[in-house]
Amino acid sequence: MSDFTIRTMRPDEISLAIDWAAAEGWNPGLADATCFSSVDPHGFFIGEIDGAPVATVSCVNYGARFSFLGFYIVRADLRGKRFGLRIWNAAIAHAGARVIGLDGVTAQQDNYRKSGFELAYANVRYGGMVAAPSSPQTKVIDLSEVPLADVEAEDATVFPARRSAFLRAWIGSPGHVGYAVVRDGRLAGWGVIRPCRKGFKIGPLVADDRATAEAVLSALLAKVGGGEIFLDVPSINRDAVALAEGFGLAPVFETARMYTGAIPPLRLERVFGVTSFELG
Repeated sequence: MSDFTIRTMRPDEISLAIDWAAAEGWNPGLADATCFSSVDPHGFFIGEIDGAPVATVSCVNYGARFSFLGFYIVRADLRGKRFGLRIWNAAIAHAGARVIGLDGVTAQQDNYRKSGFELAYANVRYGGMVAAPSSPQTKVIDLSEVPLADVEAEDATVFPARRSAFLRAWIGSPGHVGYAVVRDGRLAGWGVIRPCRKGFKIGPLVADDRATAEAVLSALLAKVGGGEIFLDVPSINRDAVALAEGFGLAPVFETARMYTGAIPPLRLERVFGVTSFELG
C-alpha cells in the first residue's frame, strides 16, 4: 500500500479512463475525453504503483454546489486490495461540501450508501439496431441555430447545476450532431447524437412531451442513417421508456442514480435521454 500513489490526471491522460470504461462495457463516445476535461480539469484522478496505472476515478465540480462522480475503476487483477477505497476517498475530498451525484452499477448500491449516497431512481440503457426513419413532420432545426444561452437555460431545468463549458464542448465536438424543436419562441425539445466505440448514443434528449422527443430523435437517427443506437432513459419517466421501446430498443443494463444530499427540483418528465453516465 505504501507504493500506491494518487495524483490528478493530465488532460491527455483522461483517455486512459475512457479506455478502461470501454473495457468495462460502458461504450464511451469517441470525443468524450475532450468534452469531459472541459468541466473540471482537476477532477480526474489516477492511482499508480511504480508509475503503472492501478485505478481511476473522476469527481468533476460543477460550480460551488454540485459534483458528479464517475470512472470509478480498479484494474481487475488488483481489486479487493483497498486501492479503490483510497482513490474513492480522494475523489470525495475533491468535491468538498458539494452534493455529489453518480450513476453506479446497481450491485454496488450498499457500498455507495456507506459514503452517504441515497438512491433517487434507476437509469436504464436501451439499445438495438434501428433503421433510418423518415423525416419528422414536426419542423426540426440544427441545434447550432439555437442561442447557447437558451440551451443552458433549458438544461438547468433537468440537471442540478449550470454546465456552460461542457454544453459548448458537447454540442460542438466533431462527429456530434444536435437538433432542436422551437415552438412559440422557446426551446421545446433538443438532443445530441454522438459516435461511440460501438454504434451511436443519444444524449441528452430533452423535450416537453413524447411527440417532440420523437421528432428530435427521428431527425438524429435520420442524420446518421440509423444503425446500432443506445439511449439512456430515467426509468421513472414512463413516456421516455415508451419512446425507447417504440423504436424497438431493449434494456441493456441499469444504473442507480444516487446523490449525497438534496438537489434542486428537476423536470425529469422532460428527460428522454441522459447525457452521460460518467458526468451526469
